[in-house]
Amino acid sequence: MAKKIDEKQKLNFALGRENYKLLAIGFAIIVAGFLLMLGGKSDDPNVFSDKIFSFRRITLAPIVVLAGFVFEIWAIMKKPKED
Repeated sequence: MAKKIDEKQKLNFALGRENYKLLAIGFAIIVAGFLLMLGGKSDDPNVFSDKIFSFRRITLAPIVVLAGFVFEIWAIMKKPKED
């Protein structure tokens, strides 16, 4: 009897399996946002490039990263389903 209780306590994580999957998805969203920020450098270091001020880098990427962090908070706070 004591052995079953020890096994059950060992498998008792703070979050459920679904929560960890959602955390992985949120992490992928954050990484995608940072990948959207990449680029925009000039080929010649003596010439300024306006590519760094594109909509993708200035507006879209930070919104995606912020959405990823909000998704992470939701994934942590989501109540796991009882089996």
